[in-house]
Amino acid sequence: MALAALILVVMAMLLVAMLVQRLTRPLGVPFSAALVLIGFAGAQTIVGMGIDTGLRWYHFHDLVFYVFLPVLIFESAFNIDPRLLRANLIPVLVLAIPLMLVSVLVTGALIYAGIGHPTGFPWLTALIAGTLLSATDPVAVLDLFKRAGAPARLTVLVEGESLFNDATTIVLYTLLIAAATATEGPGLTLSQGVLEFLTLFFGGAVVGALIGVVGMGLLRVFQGTVQQALLTVIAAYVSYLAAEAGLTVSGIMAVLVCGVLLGHEMRRPSADDAFVHTLWAFNAWIANALTFLLLGVTVTVAMFTERWLAMAIGIAAVLAVRTLGVYTALPAIGRLPRVEPAPPGYRPVLAWGGLRGAVTVALALALPLGLTGWWTVQSIAYGVVLFTL
Repeated sequence: MALAALILVVMAMLLVAMLVQRLTRPLGVPFSAALVLIGFAGAQTIVGMGIDTGLRWYHFHDLVFYVFLPVLIFESAFNIDPRLLRANLIPVLVLAIPLMLVSVLVTGALIYAGIGHPTGFPWLTALIAGTLLSATDPVAVLDLFKRAGAPARLTVLVEGESLFNDATTIVLYTLLIAAATATEGPGLTLSQGVLEFLTLFFGGAVVGALIGVVGMGLLRVFQGTVQQALLTVIAAYVSYLAAEAGLTVSGIMAVLVCGVLLGHEMRRPSADDAFVHTLWAFNAWIANALTFLLLGVTVTVAMFTERWLAMAIGIAAVLAVRTLGVYTALPAIGRLPRVEPAPPGYRPVLAWGGLRGAVTVALALALPLGLTGWWTVQSIAYGVVLFTL
């Protein structure tokens, strides 16, 4: 019965999302913001009528981790231009990994100090909050880029940073959640944590590369559009599950590398990639729509009345850290050997283009109940995402 209820709820949410997009497009209202409002209004109406569906936000944990996240990461990786990515790989990786890790530390420290409650909101929980808030989602910005004809290099910097940033965020999130909820043993030391992070990160990349290479070969064997589309879906989920559940390394890194390789293969002149790209646009639309509807459904009034200060601290920390980080990092990256300096005009775009969205919401929905201060972390994440919408 629970499965039937879940399927009905998901179908109803997709129908609502279609109607919302149709109604908001002529008005110029952001689609994701409208979904959040509709989800919130619908949930409050159901609660006000005294109806209990039996579904709670934590019931969607597996849906988020095993369905939504692989789709969101693979679609972004599959669509990125590998030639431009390779040409700008150094600035992309510096923005996505070292800058992201510094952002986690500084954002976490600001939130920890601002809340000032070590027992109810310990340091490790603050780091998890900082990790959630470091994931970027440039979907809205990239849409503006397409309409405005933005430079290709600026587009790949924003898109590439988001792609590798999200993967790094999810790897770090997984590691920190495991450490924060561990009930036995002395816990990880710093050196053990770094080694575990590198193992998860590069182990996942190796798995993704292996499956991606096999997938590239199969795409040359199977020339039918439906077969090729199906192969990309199989490769995405096999790479994720083989890494995450089979080898206990990062499934997201596996999906990312696999997606880049298959996207490169589908750019061959002889490849008919229109249907495959349409399929992944469809998959990503569903994942994004359901994620933002779930955000609206799971937002509560109590978050704003009881955690408004934590939300404000999170918003201020994210804005300050992102702006300072980009304005400091970009000039430094431009001084690296064999790196073309980015024009100064890129700095405000990258600073304000690092919006928080689907990945932040997905990770907030996946927070375990056993995490000390989980509701505060979820409230902060929701507050920051709503602010950026």
